[in-house]
Amino acid sequence: MAAAVGSSAMAAALAQRTPAVGPSGAKAPVRRPCAAVRASQRATVVAGAQKREMMMWEALREGLDEEMERDPTVCLMGEDVGHYGGSYKVSSGLYKKYGEMRLLDTPICENGFMGMGVGAAMTGLRPIVEGMNMGFLLLAFNQISNNCGMLHYTSGGQYKVPMVIRGPGGVGRQLGAEHSQRLESYFQSIPGVQLVAVSTVANAKALLKSAIRSDNPIIFFEHVLLYNVKGEVHAGDFCQSLERAEIVREGTDVTIFCYSRMRYVVMQAVAELEKQGYNPEVVDLISLKPFDMETISKSIKKTRRAIIVEECMKTGGIGASLSAVIHESLFNELDHEVLRLSSQDVPTSYAYELEAATIVQPEKVVQAVHKVCGARGLVSA
Repeated sequence: MAAAVGSSAMAAALAQRTPAVGPSGAKAPVRRPCAAVRASQRATVVAGAQKREMMMWEALREGLDEEMERDPTVCLMGEDVGHYGGSYKVSSGLYKKYGEMRLLDTPICENGFMGMGVGAAMTGLRPIVEGMNMGFLLLAFNQISNNCGMLHYTSGGQYKVPMVIRGPGGVGRQLGAEHSQRLESYFQSIPGVQLVAVSTVANAKALLKSAIRSDNPIIFFEHVLLYNVKGEVHAGDFCQSLERAEIVREGTDVTIFCYSRMRYVVMQAVAELEKQGYNPEVVDLISLKPFDMETISKSIKKTRRAIIVEECMKTGGIGASLSAVIHESLFNELDHEVLRLSSQDVPTSYAYELEAATIVQPEKVVQAVHKVCGARGLVSA
């Protein structure tokens, strides 16, 4: 509760510029919910919107800028997010536009500023807390677990925690074990939080906008190697459902489930598999909690085979949870046991060759498809 009290000064400062609802009858700022978020959070395309090409960090910055401009209760806090513009420039230039009360540079104290974010969310703001590296958020695990995820329940619905926890994670290029953490498996067991992993320029911006507008606490995973990936985004107020998977490629032989950077590893493998006559279906999970069982079930009932490709560790990872759910609910639909391709349960090496050996590579995906479908024996005509 100390975090809530500590954030009251920020809330009060914003309230001077943004009247809040109260006994005086002052009008609250009008929040126009995105069409995609307005009930079921279904994705929608703004009529007439044209696509533009940019890098992922630019798309995230644009989405953040649009939401801060739209809603004065949205604020960003974290290490170097203000003057410096973020370690990966996601908030570049926004400090000059919105000022120090909405882009708050924090000390190197993850547990402290995570608690401040929770308190800010409890008292009416919509904070975005950036971890300079997702591995550092282990220092804030208590705040995320016991406060962020549970306060809505433990307060009997008196408080909600509409906040986004985001930042770079995953295995980069020779960043060492401490900076190569994949925390999806750590956070998936926390009640009350949603997990979202972005993979493309388009879904990065659209999902960030949806996450900011959500009343649920969202842990938003960005991969450190995808910030400079180029792609197209929709202009206008385009949002995407936080709970829906994306069918990257339709196929009939086997369903390959993946997320984040593994989407690109899988698609490299698919290019080789197509030459060999295989027709795999590729599904980007996006929502790691909850799983989009509607899309997952439909795909498995079509292909009757499943491979899960993840960068997370194999023990207790996202793939382990998804495999268990598939075997429990779709066992009779399978013609082969679910295969999991995951990172090895070892600290990530600094040496490039050893680092590459610990994570899934395209050739491993090709081999898995051969094992599940047979050597061309079960390939679609």
